[in-house]
Amino acid sequence: MPSNPSANELLKKVRKIEIRTRALSHQIFAGEYHSAFKGRGMAFSEVREYQYGDDPRSMDWNVTARLRAPYVKVYEEEREMTVVLLIDISRSGLFGTVDKTKRDLIAEIAAVLSFSAVINNDKVGALFFSDRVEKFIPPKKGRGHLLHIIREIIELKPVSDGTDVGEALRFLTNAIKKKCTAFVLSDMLDVTPDGAPRYEDALKVARNRHDISVIKVYDPREKTIPSVGLVHVKDSETGESAWVNTSSRKTRSEYAKWFGRVDENERKLFNRYQIDSVDIATNDDYVKGLMGFFGRR
Repeated sequence: MPSNPSANELLKKVRKIEIRTRALSHQIFAGEYHSAFKGRGMAFSEVREYQYGDDPRSMDWNVTARLRAPYVKVYEEEREMTVVLLIDISRSGLFGTVDKTKRDLIAEIAAVLSFSAVINNDKVGALFFSDRVEKFIPPKKGRGHLLHIIREIIELKPVSDGTDVGEALRFLTNAIKKKCTAFVLSDMLDVTPDGAPRYEDALKVARNRHDISVIKVYDPREKTIPSVGLVHVKDSETGESAWVNTSSRKTRSEYAKWFGRVDENERKLFNRYQIDSVDIATNDDYVKGLMGFFGRR
């Protein structure tokens, strides 16, 4: 066992996340995860007579018409899935005003997805990014590999401070040649000054090769500014700072409008490229959010 306090503290954090998220994955998410993603990588096997409870979408109408009895198509999985987690570890993830920081929330969600994948015998990999790819762990199976990913989620310190979602997506496109299921876990605050996403081109290319989903985390305080007088604020990623008069109704209104544009531009982009997504706040029950996300798929 490691003797230094930091190593012991790390082991405690890993163990705490493992206990909580493994239980959730076994009890709740594994079946929902499998149902949501099993349709990718399925091969036709045979037809058989319809049985009560079969999915009507699997009906083989040609055979049903020919034999005058309901028949369904039966599929089997061609191979296990490959799951890659694109995990944002930029400095903006350290922000949190309620129960936890955005990075804490990302860590738990990433662990839940990882355990769900392992339970379903899928390979799991992780790509950690800021405004550069900080580390890439190629997809593998096994609990030891999974715990390695969780340790890195907790411990990895980024070299850079900024956020470049497009760089992470481009790396995914080049590194993983066969189709995979990829989850982007980020606050997605990678936009131009007018609120337009900077990662559209990379997303367009990546979604043509892989099944991309976005799990956006945010803190409720990010969407509005409270009226607390003159405040000195600093951008955690660029280092730029300024004095802001939060008592100004115009200032608060303009900021809320800008954040609204960011959300609207993001929704339009995801709809354009058919990207499944879910927004989860640091004070939300992420179990409910993920269950709803899986259910919609």
